[in-house]
Amino acid sequence: MNIPDNLKYTKEHEWVKIEGDQAVVGITDFAQGELGDVVYVEVETEGETLAMGEAFGTIEAVKTVSDLYMPLGGEVIEVNEQLEENPELINSDPYGEGWIIKLRISDNNEVENLLSAEDYRELI
Repeated sequence: MNIPDNLKYTKEHEWVKIEGDQAVVGITDFAQGELGDVVYVEVETEGETLAMGEAFGTIEAVKTVSDLYMPLGGEVIEVNEQLEENPELINSDPYGEGWIIKLRISDNNEVENLLSAEDYRELI
């Protein structure tokens, strides 16, 4: 299972790549494996500012629908539009082309609440 060391993680199986005051967010390799084939991703919160832990969208797989949660508080500034036509990118490249949102971080101190790769490995 792929768990890159350069990313941060949440207990909800999301990964976070911090880039200054912005973050890229997706779901982990473990999560996409548990979900199965992803068929649809819905994010209607672009432009909204949400608190850490609030749902920002949903991900639909053949077997289930799951909420997606903000790993950090902030404004959703971009949604990966490739997922509209190719939601399976989450399965084939969860840490690359399968990213879901980009956000502008409201409080950098919240980053301390995220898990390291080592902590995430212990969680799963």
